[in-house]
Amino acid sequence: MSFPTDLEIAQQANIQPIKNIAEKINIKEDDLECYGRYKAKIPLAYIQPEKIKKSKLVLVSAINPTPAGEGKTTVSIGLSDGLNKIGEKSVVVLREPSLGPIFGIKGGAAGGGYAQVIPMVDINLHFTGDFAAIEKANNLLSALIDNNLQNPKNNLGIDPSTIVWKRVMDMNDRSLRQIVVGLGNGNGIVREEGFNITPASEVMAILCLSKDFEDLKQRLGNIFIGYTFDKKPIFARDLKAEGAMAILLKDAIKPNLVQTLEGNPAILHGGPFANIAQGTNSIIATQMGLSLSDYVVTEAGFGADLGAEKFLNIKSRYAGLNPDAYVIVATIRALRYHGGAKKLEYASPNIELVKKGIENLKKHIENAFKFGLKPIVALNHFATDAPEEIDFVQKECEKIGVKAILANEFTQGGEGMKDLAKAVVEIAKSGDCQFKPLYAAEDSVEQKIETIAKEIYGAEGVVYTAKAKKDLKIIDELGLNNLPVCMAKTQKSLSDDEKKIGRPTGFKVIVREFEFASGAGFIIPILGNIMRMPGLPSAPAAEGMDIDKYGNITGLS
Repeated sequence: MSFPTDLEIAQQANIQPIKNIAEKINIKEDDLECYGRYKAKIPLAYIQPEKIKKSKLVLVSAINPTPAGEGKTTVSIGLSDGLNKIGEKSVVVLREPSLGPIFGIKGGAAGGGYAQVIPMVDINLHFTGDFAAIEKANNLLSALIDNNLQNPKNNLGIDPSTIVWKRVMDMNDRSLRQIVVGLGNGNGIVREEGFNITPASEVMAILCLSKDFEDLKQRLGNIFIGYTFDKKPIFARDLKAEGAMAILLKDAIKPNLVQTLEGNPAILHGGPFANIAQGTNSIIATQMGLSLSDYVVTEAGFGADLGAEKFLNIKSRYAGLNPDAYVIVATIRALRYHGGAKKLEYASPNIELVKKGIENLKKHIENAFKFGLKPIVALNHFATDAPEEIDFVQKECEKIGVKAILANEFTQGGEGMKDLAKAVVEIAKSGDCQFKPLYAAEDSVEQKIETIAKEIYGAEGVVYTAKAKKDLKIIDELGLNNLPVCMAKTQKSLSDDEKKIGRPTGFKVIVREFEFASGAGFIIPILGNIMRMPGLPSAPAAEGMDIDKYGNITGLS
């Protein structure tokens, strides 16, 4: 008997009107800004600072994933359902999916099996238009820049060769990485340009790190654009762009309320990638969840060396968030992968490979302790997991004082997550998690990078290219040294080389160059060949999708 698809499960769900979900967390129906019957935006007035202090924050991250991912989103959704099952009031707070991965390699991104957020099709597609608003705000700034270049009266004297701001689009399209604009008579100044994918936009990062409208406008105004011909730095505020950009984001700044398959509240907001941005939902969404419930389960993208490190060193620093419990998601198949399994061997039991691959998990556990967090391992269960493999992982974790608990959210929903939920409550109430940042704000950029490279990745040191050293001087000249760093590297390895699986040692990371998001408030060291505009794979997920004459969709899961 075959397991039903995610879409079939979602379509069979007893979806409730969004006003019913809002009622569970004491939001008045008249305050909801509804997008149809099953989606709504929550007014910012529902953020309650005093309630935030009393609620418990549960952070979910993972080991370095296989290309298919290890199920952080399904575990997060299932854990929140599990908490509600055992009588705790919980909300899951997640990022919104990007169309790039949906039509590229991963397909839908709203959970899976019996741990989904719904309406799944709407969430995976245009949802409430947040990504479109971010795209328009970003591209408005691009239009204002090009308009200023050819304006004889109000020209700021921007040197076109120094402009670093790019346009964005929420689609994987490698042909747009480097383009030329202004061609043709009367069409503007000819210059090289390019597109990033929307989740990599600084506007996305700004939206997710802003606390309110005033903070949003200030951060938008602080976006660095380039230099004038006389070497003066130019920011978005010099173009008087921040007000109009904020207007385009007036609804996008509000978190979105949906529901899980089990009818529990879910808040989705923002969607920065974790390999090139901070990889977590907005500060506003997390604060909203903590204001409306006793527990918030939230995830940090990709492996903990990316998403969790950035959540803790960037988001927590700006928002004053302190996780009360920390869950590291692992799968037996990923441990086989890190033990050296080839793609066709991921699903084949092999205790020897698991014994080798568990070193990756152990490193992430050690890293958690460095932040003052006592983690719980969620073993996301697959039918191909052998009992001896599960037993081995649980015993190895027990040796270092960490519980490894089977997560059965995919096939059982919240019922299969009650054991994990109880362990999370125990940790959250114990006070065993005493969060501390890994580095101080006053540390130099090089010190911050070296700390992350050595402590989190396990590197021996850091090497800077000539381009990176030149960029460091620019960062210093602009007075941005006090900002946290947002490392851009592969998610497939603890190192900056995706081929180094498991727990690599004896390596140095290479900082190829720097970018910086002066508006969002972080420095971006680029490690390896990380691109802000992905390409489609040879067989995109889009090729397997269709819609019939009745509007029924297939392949979006």
